[in-house]
Amino acid sequence: MIPPTLVIRHGSLVIRPWAFALLVALSTIPLITHAAPLTLDDAIQLALKKNPALQVSAFSPQIARANVLTATGAFDPTLNFRRTYTENEAPVTFSPLVTTRTQTDDYRLSLDGLAPWGLTYSLGASAQNQRGTFNKFTDSFATFGGLSVTQPLLRGFGFGATLAGLRVARADRGIADWQHRQTVIDTVTGVVLVYNSLTLARENLRIAQLSRDLAAQLLDQNEKRNRVGSLSDADVTQARARVANREESILLAERAVRDTENQLRQLIGETTFSATATPLELSPLPPATPITPDAAADLKTALDQRPDFQAARLGVTRRRATAALAQNQLMPRLDFVGSYGYSGLDRDFSTARGQVRDQDVRAYSAGLVVSVPLTFAEGRGRARAAKLGLRQSEADLTRLEQDIAVDVAGAIGQILTTRQRVAATRTAYELAKQALDSEEKRFRAGTSRTLDVLQLQEQLAAVESSQVRALADERRALANYERELGVTLTRRGITVE
Repeated sequence: MIPPTLVIRHGSLVIRPWAFALLVALSTIPLITHAAPLTLDDAIQLALKKNPALQVSAFSPQIARANVLTATGAFDPTLNFRRTYTENEAPVTFSPLVTTRTQTDDYRLSLDGLAPWGLTYSLGASAQNQRGTFNKFTDSFATFGGLSVTQPLLRGFGFGATLAGLRVARADRGIADWQHRQTVIDTVTGVVLVYNSLTLARENLRIAQLSRDLAAQLLDQNEKRNRVGSLSDADVTQARARVANREESILLAERAVRDTENQLRQLIGETTFSATATPLELSPLPPATPITPDAAADLKTALDQRPDFQAARLGVTRRRATAALAQNQLMPRLDFVGSYGYSGLDRDFSTARGQVRDQDVRAYSAGLVVSVPLTFAEGRGRARAAKLGLRQSEADLTRLEQDIAVDVAGAIGQILTTRQRVAATRTAYELAKQALDSEEKRFRAGTSRTLDVLQLQEQLAAVESSQVRALADERRALANYERELGVTLTRRGITVE
């Protein structure tokens, strides 16, 4: 199911949380028939609502946002309370054995946190009641209230080291958003391509049936002429063989239609693929929209809009944050530690607490803590790996930019080539049809052979198949062109939020 926070807009289509439960319920009902022909826009809308791959992908941005919240939470102050009791016995003399016993109650309430530049702080108050044989178990409360800080000066110092986790989480969030957008683009493009392929498969089936019918008509004519003795048995056999051969073509075309239809059903979220299901009724596809590609402008658009390139850019950002942290961790630890506040001491707790409140006795401390690894092997290894990882991601970004340039150039070339193919096959079809008409007239006049007519019938079927394939390839080329530029959703009015 899609997370309730996901909103996908397609024209007037908006998937809101309140409608999500209904969509999930409807998604379990197989789509068998349609009151009206299924248009391409209808298929895209169904895929946006019910496609399984899209539903799975929709979780990734939400998970990434939760991880950003986790990383941000590292800087949230925490309220801590501690209460401990300890009791110790220590020998004073061994012969004879004499021991002393000490009982200690500790109380502490503090507000602790981490600052973005690496400072850790603790603002609070503490009280300790220590008593024992040394004072005949008389209460003795030592209190303190103030601020304690630890500020790294080398390792762990600065925004780069402290905010590395948050920067990585934010980069991951951006990557997840772009990857989900890529999944939406791939899904929409897949629907367009498969819808187009189903239209082509049905056209090929129609052409195969028409070719079979032409051969059957010729067979019928030959049989009649054979019965009156004006045509040989060989002509009848040739026609009958071609009818049988074209029956096989019909069976293969029907199988291709059924398989392609199941692919479309899968994309739009159906879960049953019965061999006896009523075929989907499709609306005719219009010709491809004429466009004028511009290689330089299209490449710039692709670099701005393609999700894979934007995700790769964020991958470099992520690597830089990791490398900065690794470089910082290579330094020795040098921390400033200090505290400032007020203390109190009395047998009565309220009196000791009042001394802190009244700021009677000031207490402060300051110092340095130094920690130097002997070999720095761990830090050097991490820094080296992070640096190489950054260089690798930068090189991969350059490689991807080159691939995009090739992809865009190829998509533009496909548009130009398919446009020329459509014009060429249209002319070829008209000429093949004229040639068949002329050959059929000659055959009826007795100046042509059955084999010649059959060959021209097959040629006409092949040319017509090439024509519908060229039209389909032109629409495919446009869909791939939009995908390579990353503008599929914009062109179709789909917004992913």
